[in-house]
Amino acid sequence: MNNKDNTGNEAAGMDIHGILKHLPHRYPFLLIDRVIDYAVGDYLIAIKNVTFNEPFFTGHFPVQPVMPGVLLLEAMAQATGVLAFRTTNSQPEDGSLYLLVGIDKARFKRPVEPGDQVRIEVKYVRNMRNIWFFSAEARVDGELAASADIMCASKEVTA
Repeated sequence: MNNKDNTGNEAAGMDIHGILKHLPHRYPFLLIDRVIDYAVGDYLIAIKNVTFNEPFFTGHFPVQPVMPGVLLLEAMAQATGVLAFRTTNSQPEDGSLYLLVGIDKARFKRPVEPGDQVRIEVKYVRNMRNIWFFSAEARVDGELAASADIMCASKEVTA
């Protein structure tokens, strides 16, 4: 975890306070808890601790709680957002959002349940006309839970 960021400083991951500076998401939709490693313009590894207190478990599913696959995809997309902001040495600004614009090849291999710790690994692929392309995987105990190719873009927004 001793990478240099794009300012030349040592990077040792990122706690929740750093994540909050790089993502506009807040409870109940902030889905990454810690960044354990990253290299600007290359990859990022994040952690999502899954607890029974998550609001979606009351309805998905009461008898056998399973984290919705779409939320695994969202967690992976949030990790790409942190990597993109670290890569461009920027933070979310008023008037713009980093938006999920596409998902390809999404696959779900195992359910994610309360008590699991999800390790999210995203890899930068390319940037073309302001669209960022990433490959992403979510693993629990080393076992692949989900994977996808994710596309995101920065977009100006008006109130």
